[in-house]
Amino acid sequence: MSGNKRVELITTGDELLLGLTANSHLTYIGEQLRRRGGSLTRNVVVSDAAEAIGSQFRESWARADLIITTGGLGPTCDDRTREVIASVLEQPLIHDPAIEAAIRERFARSSRKMSDNNLKQALRPEGAEVLPNAHGTAPGLWVEKLGRILVMLPGPPHELIPMFEEQVLPRLAARGFISSEETYVQVRTLGIGESALEALLTPTLAEYPEVGIAFCAHPGQVDLRLSSPSGRYSRAQLQILANRCREHLGPDFLCFGHDTLVKIVSDLLRLRELDLAVAESCTGGALASAFTDVPGASKCFAGGIVCYSNDCKVQLLDVPECLLKQHGAVSAETAVAMASGVAERLSADYGLAITGFAGPCGGTTEAPIGTIYLGLHTPQGVWSRRLSITGSRTLVKQRAINAALDWMRRDLLRLQAITDTLPHSLPHDEPTRQEARRLIGLGESES
Repeated sequence: MSGNKRVELITTGDELLLGLTANSHLTYIGEQLRRRGGSLTRNVVVSDAAEAIGSQFRESWARADLIITTGGLGPTCDDRTREVIASVLEQPLIHDPAIEAAIRERFARSSRKMSDNNLKQALRPEGAEVLPNAHGTAPGLWVEKLGRILVMLPGPPHELIPMFEEQVLPRLAARGFISSEETYVQVRTLGIGESALEALLTPTLAEYPEVGIAFCAHPGQVDLRLSSPSGRYSRAQLQILANRCREHLGPDFLCFGHDTLVKIVSDLLRLRELDLAVAESCTGGALASAFTDVPGASKCFAGGIVCYSNDCKVQLLDVPECLLKQHGAVSAETAVAMASGVAERLSADYGLAITGFAGPCGGTTEAPIGTIYLGLHTPQGVWSRRLSITGSRTLVKQRAINAALDWMRRDLLRLQAITDTLPHSLPHDEPTRQEARRLIGLGESES
């Protein structure tokens, strides 16, 4: 995006100001623009009051090149964005028969009766272009006037996101506000801290003067973004540098781009035609939920069992009762038994288990709050790991899941490295895969 373009985002909604809903629009839209070389200049959150919307829009319209509004396009009395902005622009609202037809068709498709207040969504400022909404009744609107662009989008993220990616971004790229592709290369890492990552890669990065370098740290993960603000390096040259960084990172390299850890694990499982089952205690199904968020995960994810109580562990996972009495539910022995139990119950190649004390209550002298045990059942054997995690209950659970997935990822990378040494001409029938697994079992786990 040209450096002199000013972009302002106006997010409307009392629920945002009351703290009932997070302002995810700022995070999402800001990220999407940044990926393509743009950036938000300002974001303002306003209430649903007509005066608040009108005052802020006048201010933004007077100085911004692009204004994006979210929310307030629905059918209820507190949805006022469309009406207020039309008044400020002095563009009368006109009824659009095509919008009405789309609304009626949507209600008919779901066998619901349409109330009359839905017809207000069929109004648009004269001269405004309609951005069809495939997931809701309120269409988006696109206005170009006096050299400025206004984009009005509905508030629900499941409606806004596809509209923004499929309709708004291409239009903005065509008008020179953003690039048609990402303007940087991202190297996603896992298992190495931000300072250690910089120290490791500085000698290599120093060979490329004028490369833009940015680190972004997340829990257990650090992203490195490589760009060329001066235009000296092409995207292909940035990718060459990124490849060199990958060589230094070894297994701490996660991916190029934006894939999640759970997607990487799913891809590795599918690549090797393996499947996974999970057993969870303290994470309460969050690990299984992460896999089901990945499209196509059914090809590698067999399922999960949430076994919070000891009785559940015994009944559903065949964890020996005597083992629980001797070692406790939070122990290496129980984690191993859970991993093997879920793999056997669901006939999966891999079993991954999590048990621990997430806090704020519980814990013992030997295993205080934040103690987590992971169990990993593989075709080659079964192992356990102990983690000591600090933070809130939510943070402990998330970090436990990340650690479990990363352990799984590294084991699959080890598997891939070994099987890649086998002859590539081997046929892909079942006996051959079983023979490959037998050969892989000769290697030792990294654990």
